[in-house]
Amino acid sequence: MPRVLCNIYQRIILTVIIMWRQIEFALRGRRNGFHLVTEEVLGHLPELPEVGLLNLFIKHTSAALTINENADPDVRVDMKSIFDRLVREREPYYTHTMEGDDDMPAHAKASIIGQSVTIPISGGRLNLGTWQGIYLCELRDYGGPRKIVATIAGE
Repeated sequence: MPRVLCNIYQRIILTVIIMWRQIEFALRGRRNGFHLVTEEVLGHLPELPEVGLLNLFIKHTSAALTINENADPDVRVDMKSIFDRLVREREPYYTHTMEGDDDMPAHAKASIIGQSVTIPISGGRLNLGTWQGIYLCELRDYGGPRKIVATIAGE
């Protein structure tokens, strides 16, 4: 390979080195519902890179994370109502019932919503839309503190 091409490839490789950082923290316990937690999450994070990605993963099977409306609290009330109608408690066909009426429905709702969100980082800040925020979806009557793994990749 000509020396000029080698130098070009070396420069390209050097400019795309990505730094990784991972931390674990807990969100405070909350009652059943959809809770805007963007500021609480940001309070646990280190300084963000200029450009990158943030992945948040919740280490629980009866809670979830999602991104949705951050301005009107009625959206959070409606989300709870929708999911409570979609997956009801005390259905006669549930076999996993030893942990309470809210447990099996919480597992099903968590599988539907998901355990992680990935958010772009631009200019050292989360690049969320104007009306977007991070939700903790607490799907038990009271699940206690929820452990989150935050993985930050960026340059």
